[in-house]
Amino acid sequence: MTRPFVFINCAMSADGKISSVERRQVRISGREDLARVDRLRAESDAVMVGIGTVLADDPSLRVKSDLLRHDRRGRGQPENPQRIVADSRARTPPLANVLGPGCILAVARSAPAERLEDLSQRSDIICCGEERVDLRELFSLLYERGIKKIMVEGGSALNWSLVNLGLVDEIYVFVGSMLIGGASAPTLLDGDGYGKDFPALRLASVQRLDEGVLLKWTIAGASP
Repeated sequence: MTRPFVFINCAMSADGKISSVERRQVRISGREDLARVDRLRAESDAVMVGIGTVLADDPSLRVKSDLLRHDRRGRGQPENPQRIVADSRARTPPLANVLGPGCILAVARSAPAERLEDLSQRSDIICCGEERVDLRELFSLLYERGIKKIMVEGGSALNWSLVNLGLVDEIYVFVGSMLIGGASAPTLLDGDGYGKDFPALRLASVQRLDEGVLLKWTIAGASP
């Protein structure tokens, strides 16, 4: 399978939580890390999230820096990378910030037709998979469209699905100087979890940022 290069970027608390038990956005990163995230977006062909992140945080997924947007234009690229939402049932709100030119909604073929009709006015719809988005098929289609590098910004369900399918090459984790707690608070990966054959990571770099630390990992055995 030919697919884009895929990396996950995530901020977590010192106790491994990416959000609170209410599953609402928590500001974990400081100024330096937020600038790093903006650079990663600007260097990517697309930024991807799951529907849970859209419903909880309503992100825009656009590049914030004027300079970085200018640099993208200078390279003959749009100001912002394309924005991809994995949304099997087409639950994205019609006024969500992620929608608009450059947005791709990946839905299952069973998604309600009336929802697709409304959302197609503000996004490009890709149908793949019957009841759930087939992520392998999606990435193959995205590659054919010229998307060669995808930044994944969560959430934990999408991260789990991608890692479990062997579709992730690198993971950036910023560990911030706070504690969140909560047995049901999301982590980097939720999903079913592994009982054995745990995916192996290779530590590529460690860097202090703000009052936290940035870890970069590569995943052994990721599917090319």
